[in-house]
Parts: sequence; C-alpha cells; structure tokens
Amino acid sequence: MAGSIKSANLIIHNFQIKIMLKKMAFWLLVAFYLFAGANHFMNPEFYSGMIPPYLPWHGFVNIASGVAEIGLALLLLVPSLRSKAAIGIIVLLFAFIPAHIYHIQMKGCLTGQPCIPEWATWLRLLVFQPIFMIWAWWCRK
Repeated sequence: MAGSIKSANLIIHNFQIKIMLKKMAFWLLVAFYLFAGANHFMNPEFYSGMIPPYLPWHGFVNIASGVAEIGLALLLLVPSLRSKAAIGIIVLLFAFIPAHIYHIQMKGCLTGQPCIPEWATWLRLLVFQPIFMIWAWWCRK
C-alpha cells in the first residue's frame, strides 16, 4: 500500500513538473517571437542582409516577417487561436528556410554583417529550425 502511494505521488509530481515546463516553454515561445519580431524593426539591416537577392522588396519582406512574428506571438495568447498560431509559426519557419540556405551558400558571410562559421549556418538550419518547429508544435495546446 505504501509503495503504491509513493508511486502515485511520484506520478502526480512528474505530471506537475511537465505542466510547469510546458507553461514555461509557452511563455518563452511568446517572448521569443515578440522579441524576434520587434528586432526586425530595431535592427532591419541584420535581417535585410539575410534575404536572398532573388527576392524583391527586402524592406517589405523584413517588415512583413516582423509583423508576422509579433502577430503570431500575440495570437498564441488567445486559447482558441493558439493551435493555429503555433502552426503559423511553423509555416513561417519553413518560409525562412531560403534565407538560411542563402546564408549557407554565402559561407556564413552576408553583406553588412560579421561572418559566422559555416558550420553554425548548417547548425541553425538542420538543428535549431526543427527544434523551433517542435517547440511551437508542443505549445499549440
């Protein structure tokens, strides 16, 4: 009997930890995209340099990306829209892939920016992009 009570308490404790971690992940996700979106306006040259030259209207693309990130972060706060907002973030991350590929093609050196190691550009595309997508998916409910 005592063993089953300890097991039940452990299950409840683990469940509470999972709920707490999910809440923290959710609020970090909101803050991350609010900051990232705002940064498009505070530091536009950083983002404009990442936009591949074959895309027109770099300024507009940068502003639209920032507005989308801020808007999706705010929509995450609406419980009935949270799932759609998280899917929107995932779609947005897919839309950013050409910029990451362009950065790889440029060997980590973009106009007006300090160069970063080429391996870091690959890491961002192959590791961090999927992690960001999984993070948004996990926080959708």
